[in-house]
Amino acid sequence: MTMINAYAPDSAGSLPERERALIARREKLLGPAYRLFYADPIHVVRGEGSSLYDAEGNRYLDAYNNVASVGHSRPEVVEAMARQAAVLNTHTRYLTDGILDFAEAFLAEFPAELSHLMLTCTGSEANDLALRVARVHTGGTGVVIAHNAYHGVTSALAEMSPSLGAAVKLGDHVRVVPAPDGYRMPEAEVGAAFARSVEAAIADLREKGIAPAALLVDTIFSSSGVFTDPAGFLAPAVEVMRKAGGIFIADEVQPGFGRLGTHMWGFARHGLVPDIVTVGKPMGNGHPVAGAVFRPEVIEAFGKSQRYFNTFGGNPVSCAVALAVLRVIKADRLQENALRVGTEMIDGLRALAAKHELIGDVRGSGLFIGVEMVRDRKLKTPASEETARVVNGMRQRRVLISATGQEGHILKIRPPLVFSSEDAKLFLATLDDVLTAL
Repeated sequence: MTMINAYAPDSAGSLPERERALIARREKLLGPAYRLFYADPIHVVRGEGSSLYDAEGNRYLDAYNNVASVGHSRPEVVEAMARQAAVLNTHTRYLTDGILDFAEAFLAEFPAELSHLMLTCTGSEANDLALRVARVHTGGTGVVIAHNAYHGVTSALAEMSPSLGAAVKLGDHVRVVPAPDGYRMPEAEVGAAFARSVEAAIADLREKGIAPAALLVDTIFSSSGVFTDPAGFLAPAVEVMRKAGGIFIADEVQPGFGRLGTHMWGFARHGLVPDIVTVGKPMGNGHPVAGAVFRPEVIEAFGKSQRYFNTFGGNPVSCAVALAVLRVIKADRLQENALRVGTEMIDGLRALAAKHELIGDVRGSGLFIGVEMVRDRKLKTPASEETARVVNGMRQRRVLISATGQEGHILKIRPPLVFSSEDAKLFLATLDDVLTAL
């Protein structure tokens, strides 16, 4: 499967000599599995706030990289990392204060029912741990996921990540349900339709002798196409899974940390309290720290029957970094910024939709936005080729986005939380230029 927005090696001849040499060096040293973004890849050397800079010093507006949640090279985060690294870094089998200081501050951002934190190095590890706990707690193995989902790169998670392509086979214990697409059905029907699909998936698992363990979804369905509305649509499907004996795992790696503006976490938009919540590298602004938050009763059996050890999950440097990120989000009111600037972006995109027929739908919450591109608004035909041209046209004008959805026809807009009104205006003006040029 071709990766969405991937560099095509047969176009290398149009690149400057330095970039061609870098690509050749990558291929020689890193092997064939890595992919680069954009038809014309960018050689980045520095980042600051919502900006990336290339080797010539040109600024690129970053409207894509959620991992640098509080902005590239955030000084408070860099300082916390350096300060702790100069004193101590070790594993979690010694008594240290930092992990507890962070856990207290972090768990305060969750409903009271979610009161245990386990730390890992990556979101993939967090989801892997969540699945292990779910299987012990429920006695089942079956997992229900959404169409074109992405949940990680471990062997267990790759089997639950159809967005990785047809060559990566889904597990026999995995069932995929249609995405909750409010663009192609009335919004009032989304919740019931999604719940019926989950119910059918559970029935199919049981027919094959597989007991359900969990409904695992990214709470904004980012790889499926960015589906946010109506708020609350996820609740009926969660109820179906719980009645069947399974649990709900909310994958907040992409939508979490105030990005959605209205709430700190995507699950909260749906009025839910999950059984497990997983988070990833945005909690460390790109530093490799991630984790899972549990209801105590869900992790009890796992904790009694198994020990868990992750050599550097929860190390003092990672905890200092994660605490610094959390403090920046709160002190700078970045959740409020996400709501304010995101609303400006969504309003501006809808204004562009009135001008450009290629835009079929604009949806999102805060600074996580999907723009569905269609060739025919009545038929809602995916405009995949045109979307690729838009993404690369934006890149040529030094504004960075990507695409999502199985057909690669949905613009994925997901900037750092420090994205400003001025950044939004530049983004909208550039997109208008690109669409006009098409």
